[in-house]
Amino acid sequence: MKLTCTQSDLSSNLSLVSRAVPSRPNHPVLANVLLTADVENQCLELTGFDLGLGIRSSFSAVVETGGTFTLPAKLFNDIVSRLPDGNITIDDDEGEAIATLTSTSGRYQVRGMGGEEYPELPSVEGGDVVSLPPEALINGLKGTLFATSPDETKQVLTGVHLKVQPDGLVFAATDGHRLAIVETESVAPEGEEETEVRAIRESPVQEITEFEATIPAKALREVERMIGMGKSGSSVTLRFDEGQVIFELGEQRLTSRKLEGQYPAYQQLLPSKFTNQINVDRKQFLGAVERIAVLADQKNNILKCTIDSVNQEISLSVDAQDVGSGRESMAAQISSDEPEEIAFNVKYLIEGLKAIPSASEISIQLNTPTTPVVLNPLGGLKMTYLIMPVQLRG
Repeated sequence: MKLTCTQSDLSSNLSLVSRAVPSRPNHPVLANVLLTADVENQCLELTGFDLGLGIRSSFSAVVETGGTFTLPAKLFNDIVSRLPDGNITIDDDEGEAIATLTSTSGRYQVRGMGGEEYPELPSVEGGDVVSLPPEALINGLKGTLFATSPDETKQVLTGVHLKVQPDGLVFAATDGHRLAIVETESVAPEGEEETEVRAIRESPVQEITEFEATIPAKALREVERMIGMGKSGSSVTLRFDEGQVIFELGEQRLTSRKLEGQYPAYQQLLPSKFTNQINVDRKQFLGAVERIAVLADQKNNILKCTIDSVNQEISLSVDAQDVGSGRESMAAQISSDEPEEIAFNVKYLIEGLKAIPSASEISIQLNTPTTPVVLNPLGGLKMTYLIMPVQLRG
């Protein structure tokens, strides 16, 4: 294998695929990145795979001799990222387990392993295929990923539930304490005609109306990065089968296992009606919550919210014994039967407010101090954020 590519292309693509390399691999070759030099297409393909998440990316290169080889991901990345701009030549001597990297600044030799030992990425044959604009995917991920559970024992709650419908996508995530739902419609990339979210079944060929899957949050965070690196307006293709999902964006491809298990029937958690509604400026409310959080962090992460329908204002307060106290009030449009006091985990409240699109106002709907509270932006993206209040003792 012998090829020449630019340092910028190699560094950016290597950084992406290295995110799929496990920190504690159960086989030595999985600590490496697979390099595949393609003479016919004059490109270099890089692959990282931890047996659950796989990322593959390819880019233009001048390939003199094709072949495959693997190099330690961390060492390879550390060297390449520090090399100066310009061309890099990679050459692995036939029969030797060493690759030579030559740049304008010098020459490095790195010991690797043959590419034949590297496992194949899973493929999807005869499954479901979805084509959608990246804006819809990004909006859904930004509005839900934060609400997934970090607890691996909760299995299906560590992912985002994605439902494909004829007119758009529904994203949902919950960790058992809060729930985030985003509904996105078909969006046309800038400068193009309307792009529909299209779902088809490859075999047999027939239109399908909807299907759903739960995808690990780790994989979806990498999808966000891929879209950030991709060309503006490029559509994203999703391929599903019973156990795998593949995201394709240009020359980049991410493969992930689907999470097994029945996702909670989250729509049943949403109250059918509310007795109280508060409309408040999102930016002002978030600023006050973040300031109050300084004291809440000193005690138990809980803040109180007092709703005053007579004076049309809400007050946020924290009383951290032996530390201090704080209180802020702001104007709001309140439709309520009587003043209420309700408490929240300040971390959950801040994360939800930050994930809601930058609408000028949000609505806060509630019934009693111990039942679910729902936040919605007034205008813009259709998002619902449900948070369970904290029950105050005494």
